[in-house]
Amino acid sequence: MNETNPTSVPIGQNLIKLISNLCFSVFVFSVLVFTVIAITYQPPDPWLESAPALTKLFTERENATFKVDNSVLQTGEDFQIASTPAAAPSLAVQPITEEVIEKAEEQVTNLTVNSSGCEHLQLVNCSDPMVLITVEKFNLKLFKSIVFLDYQNPVNGSKPDECDVTWRFRNKKEKSWRKYRDFRRFRFGTGENCTYKVIHASGWHSGINARRQRNRLNTTAGRLPRTAPPLPDNEINDTIPTVGSVTNFRKGKYLYYSRGGDYCKGMNQYLWSFLCGLGEAMYLNRTFVMDLRLCLSGAHNPSGKDEEGKDFRYYFDFEHLKEVASIVERSEFLRDWKKWDRSHKKKIPFRRVVTSKVTPMQLQRDKSTIIWRQFNAPEPDNYWYRVCEGQSAKYIQRPWHAIWKSKRLMNIVTEISGRMDWNFDAVHVVRGAKAQNKELWPHLDADTSPDAIPFYNYFDKLRSHYKVHLLDDYNELWSNTSNWYNETMLLNNGQPVEFDGYMRVAVDTEVFYRAKTRIETFYNLTSDCKNGINTC
Repeated sequence: MNETNPTSVPIGQNLIKLISNLCFSVFVFSVLVFTVIAITYQPPDPWLESAPALTKLFTERENATFKVDNSVLQTGEDFQIASTPAAAPSLAVQPITEEVIEKAEEQVTNLTVNSSGCEHLQLVNCSDPMVLITVEKFNLKLFKSIVFLDYQNPVNGSKPDECDVTWRFRNKKEKSWRKYRDFRRFRFGTGENCTYKVIHASGWHSGINARRQRNRLNTTAGRLPRTAPPLPDNEINDTIPTVGSVTNFRKGKYLYYSRGGDYCKGMNQYLWSFLCGLGEAMYLNRTFVMDLRLCLSGAHNPSGKDEEGKDFRYYFDFEHLKEVASIVERSEFLRDWKKWDRSHKKKIPFRRVVTSKVTPMQLQRDKSTIIWRQFNAPEPDNYWYRVCEGQSAKYIQRPWHAIWKSKRLMNIVTEISGRMDWNFDAVHVVRGAKAQNKELWPHLDADTSPDAIPFYNYFDKLRSHYKVHLLDDYNELWSNTSNWYNETMLLNNGQPVEFDGYMRVAVDTEVFYRAKTRIETFYNLTSDCKNGINTC
């Protein structure tokens, strides 16, 4: 009889133990995978593509034909974003709504002594509060796309039944809190129940007696011009901030990016890289050193040539940037740095960073006054935006809210739209290099060619039925007699500034966005898909 070995274990127990160990291992592995995914996952970002895809996107050169898609990058005021502290004071302005007008009218009515007839309306009293209330009602009914912010008291027009009124406003399609100004002439008559009634309202900037004070007009035979000459926008403040003193400079903390391979690339890549640097500065709680001089890529001009010496303030709102971010201008920064080092034995401590592989997280505890990133590697490793790739993308948030379009350009947009009383339809033709790619866009070239859609003369056929406006009809707004010309020349040390291709397409696009009806190239003028065959 065989004796049982006490150390042996039944096969069933071994199998059960093996299965339990395997299940536990699978459970631990699943938890580990889930944890890694939870840590590394980021919400989808249309810009966050692979490095080769980004390189191709940012380095490919396109036909210089004006276009909307990808030619003017949407900026902070194009998105619904949380209000910043800098915007709070402006947002405190209460818009003029129907409720506000009704309350004002009720107060005026309670203070008004009833008269026996309407004789008091025969001669319009522009200081009568009911005149302003009548204008407010009229404007609110007529201009649906406008938010009226405040009015000035009406003043006398050129005739006894006329008053000139000025107001500040913003367009509902512009998300920024920036204000614009209009002043118009109104002719009044008698309405129901002995009230004022607007008989006629003149066009954009016609109420010249209500405009801001300026030098006396040069009039002939006592006649005033139909529209007021241009006035500079006194609300624009794009002066360069200064450190204040060399001592204050030493107390600061700075992040300085040397020029990299992004220079003279497209404006989209410029902003993508610039906001990477600004985002890193915010993450490190440092002042960002920015170069106001930039190079406009030839992709934005019909000439196809890169143009150096452009000013950031031509294209973007520097005043807003100063309000929401800590920045210092490059030449000002370098001058103060040299001044300190010349006058002190102890030099300014700085750290030179020569590769983007050094992450912002590694620099977070650095005590140097200046962190100086240099981009000396060959392309594409010398692009600024490489700093924000990889693990850094989880920590660096690009402050898109800091970038708005230049108010000088937006003033032109507002002027054009205002002249058309904010009531217009728009047709926009965009082609670019796509028109040459017959494989992906077989019909685009023919459907949008000058033969199919001739430019100026073609629209003459429509002028008997419609009021036709072309962008070039308003070229006096950037001519050598315009405010834009004079103001940009001051920024350029007294030298004239060209109204370049990027400016033109920016104005064109913004006017297009403000139209009631928009007829776009793709899906409207051509059956081709925007992104090529079978992508509709």
